[in-house]
Amino acid sequence: MELTLNSIILFIAILLTGLSAGLFYAWQVSVIPGTQLASDTTYLETMQHINRAIINPFFMLIFLGSLVAQVACVFVFRENPTVFWLLLTATLFYGATVGITGAGNVPLNDELDKVELSTLSTEQEHSIRVDYEKPWNRLHLIRTIFSVLSFMLLLIAALTLG
Repeated sequence: MELTLNSIILFIAILLTGLSAGLFYAWQVSVIPGTQLASDTTYLETMQHINRAIINPFFMLIFLGSLVAQVACVFVFRENPTVFWLLLTATLFYGATVGITGAGNVPLNDELDKVELSTLSTEQEHSIRVDYEKPWNRLHLIRTIFSVLSFMLLLIAALTLG
């Protein structure tokens, strides 16, 4: 494939989406199984810390930059029907990743962030964990699947271009 502005945009979309999908996948297969073994107190403290720490420019670049780059790809490759449809589908899948995060995971994180853990009884900690962990993990699995599918479609689009 010839190095053009369009190919650079596609490369950026693939790179950012691959980093994002990789982060979600790695979390799914390592962090979630690890935190499931933690005590309620440790789990809740850890998730509060992680949820605060992940809002940083590096994460936001890969998380939102992926979507921006994919939208740009859809626009610049609109004249190639096969590639256009692959890119559009990839963008819709990744848009679902962003939507699930914004409508599901983030509100759960925001609610957990409001909890003053030092004031909770053991029973309250357990109840909060159950109410948070199961839906958060389910949503995370779904967004992981969508992000990985998006990444795969971007790779297929690049291969289709030759």
